[in-house]
Amino acid sequence: MRNLPRRLLKYLLWFLAGSAALVLVLRWVPPPGTMLMVERKVESWFDGEPIDLQRSWRSWDELPDTLKMAVIAGEDQKFAEHHGFDLPAIQQAMAYNQRGRSVRGASTISQQVAKNLFLWPGRSWLRKGFEAWFTLLIETFWSKERILEVYLNSVEWDSGVFGAQAAARHHFGVDAGRLSRQQASLLAAVLPNPREWSASRPGPHVRQRAAWIRQQMVQLGSADYLRRLH
Repeated sequence: MRNLPRRLLKYLLWFLAGSAALVLVLRWVPPPGTMLMVERKVESWFDGEPIDLQRSWRSWDELPDTLKMAVIAGEDQKFAEHHGFDLPAIQQAMAYNQRGRSVRGASTISQQVAKNLFLWPGRSWLRKGFEAWFTLLIETFWSKERILEVYLNSVEWDSGVFGAQAAARHHFGVDAGRLSRQQASLLAAVLPNPREWSASRPGPHVRQRAAWIRQQMVQLGSADYLRRLH
């Protein structure tokens, strides 16, 4: 028992070093998959309904600016400014959740990359701690451009449909680079609930949200905003 604290410290240091090395490597190497993809595969085994995961990596230059800005407008308008955490949004979400029954999230794009890429599902404090750690690593070792590139190639846009290229083919029958402004806004509009909402068969709420996203894209200024990510 005397050696237990020393062993725990040793394991902690190994974890910190190993996770930092992994994130540093992924600054240049496309992630082969995500923990969310693993989760979907395991779910399909337990449900007895095999799922064919769809994903095809596209580099930053192959991804359309319309989709980059649509996602920023819909998910994280302060993406270029914060260092991984939008503290005012977190405070507002906590106050909202204390008042009502529904739960409002305040995750930045960086946090979403951290949890989708590396972590298991859940809302425990332990998981939140790991999410914060990986978010800090991502913000330290990656550029904002890289964070958004990984996000657009990893986020889920329907059951088993991951990344912009697979989503563009699945919903609209085009390559990601050929997405129109309207199609991009519809894809961004379903991100809060991509397994229930459809970009190709949008309901009134999704169409309204997509229209709002297009307005926000204009206000943010696409070209000027994206230059800030370099």
